[in-house]
Amino acid sequence: MWNKLMLAAMVTIMLSGCDNNEVGDVSLGLFTTKDIKIEVLADPLVPGVTCHMSNIVADLNLADPSDMSISCRQTGQITAAMIDAIDKSKSGDVVFKKSKSIFFKSLKIRRIYDETSQSLVYLAYSTKETSGSYKHAMSTVPLWGTEAYQAPIKP
Repeated sequence: MWNKLMLAAMVTIMLSGCDNNEVGDVSLGLFTTKDIKIEVLADPLVPGVTCHMSNIVADLNLADPSDMSISCRQTGQITAAMIDAIDKSKSGDVVFKKSKSIFFKSLKIRRIYDETSQSLVYLAYSTKETSGSYKHAMSTVPLWGTEAYQAPIKP
């Protein structure tokens, strides 16, 4: 059992350095194995949206901390066809998922469409409770000024 855990931990550590989305890596100090990693993520169905997410990676631990931050912006064209293709339910779509532990904890980003404000909401969250809380962060991208914006119908 111990050998399997060690092997899983080593694979996780090796794969953590294989992320080609990484645009920044900030060390938290000389006497720690924790770094803040910054990744760039393009929405697969709405490529005119780019998100930057920061999260802490603990290289020698079996589980990374759950803290994260996200900021999303319009960086290209957003069309009505793109908006038509997305899930418009209240829970939205998972557009990104990353393992944060060998113990089934992951970090997810969901895209939720807010029809009333004509915005895309991006919610980053941890799937495991930490210190009595599920860590999360949110960013919005308004559709105002894009081809996808639909003016509200006045009664």
